[in-house]
Amino acid sequence: MATTSRALDPDSGAAAHPRTPWLRLTLHYVEMVLAMFAGMLVFGGLRALLGLTVAFDAHPGAHYLLMATDMAVGMAAWMLLRRHGRACTLEMCAAMYVPAVLVPLVWADVMSGMAFMTAAHVLMMVAMLAVLLRRRREYCH
Repeated sequence: MATTSRALDPDSGAAAHPRTPWLRLTLHYVEMVLAMFAGMLVFGGLRALLGLTVAFDAHPGAHYLLMATDMAVGMAAWMLLRRHGRACTLEMCAAMYVPAVLVPLVWADVMSGMAFMTAAHVLMMVAMLAVLLRRRREYCH
């Protein structure tokens, strides 16, 4: 008589715990946020050392685009290291730029630079979540 243990059979655990895919999605989201911040610190720091920065007060839109690029590069590096596909990586990086649609509101003095930056970060996180949910099967592994 053969018996199997859930601890020894990796496939049985996935069926027994339906929350596992959501936990994996949550962990992936956290990884992406950490990779964004790492990219912002590393690449933003390098740009600052090289004098390639733009003052936030003078040009909040340009400042945001540079920061989004720093975050996207960090995120792409981490996703490629984790062997995610190019489409997943490009979509997640594109989420960094979604808030750029708000820049004309700053130019028109409808929104302050600080309000833009706050809204941009919230919108960016929502855009990342949308990409994550859209490709949830690919991120659950």
